[in-house]
Amino acid sequence: MQEVARRTLENGCAMCVVRADLTTLEVDAVVNAANPALRGGGGVDGAIHRAGGPTILAECQAWVARSGPLPTGQAMATRAGRLPARRVFHTVGPVYRGPQDAEALASCYCECLKLALEHGCRTVAFPGISTGVHGYPISEAAPLAVHAVQEFLMRHQAPAEVVFCTYDPESTQAYRQLLEPDRSGPD
Repeated sequence: MQEVARRTLENGCAMCVVRADLTTLEVDAVVNAANPALRGGGGVDGAIHRAGGPTILAECQAWVARSGPLPTGQAMATRAGRLPARRVFHTVGPVYRGPQDAEALASCYCECLKLALEHGCRTVAFPGISTGVHGYPISEAAPLAVHAVQEFLMRHQAPAEVVFCTYDPESTQAYRQLLEPDRSGPD
C-alpha cells in the first residue's frame, strides 16, 4: 500500500489516498460498490467476493431474503470472510445521469461511515463508488466523496482514518489534488 496524500482534520481524524488493491488493505472495514441484489459481479464487487470467499455472499443473500434489494444510497454490513479487513460495508451507488445524482452518491459515503460507528471501526477504505461501470466522472465523484467524508468526520470525530483506495493514475491524481495541502499560498 502506497500512501499518496493525507489530510489530517482539526479533530485528529485523517483522510488519505492510497493506490492499492482494496482487497489487500488491513483496515477495519472495506466498502464494496455493490449491486442492489448483493450477488457479487464485476469490478470491485467481484474482487471483494472472490477474495473474501463464500461467507460474504451467504450473508448478503440472507440480508436480501429478509430485506429485499439494497436501495441506491443505502448500506449494509457483512463479515469480511478471508479479507484482511473485519467487515465489508456494501453500498449501491447511482448510475450516473448528471448532477442530480450527487445526493445519492454522498449518501453512500455517509451511510457507510454510520456503519463504521455502529461497528466500532477506526479505519475504513472506500473505492471510487460509481466511478466504474456506473459512469460517474472521477472529476465530480472525488470532490463529492472528500466533502461528504470530511463533513461526517467533523460532526462525529470518527472513524480515525478514511482511506480512498484508487487503482488508476487519473483517480489517484483526483484525490491527491483534494487531500494535499494548498501550496499556492505564502509559506
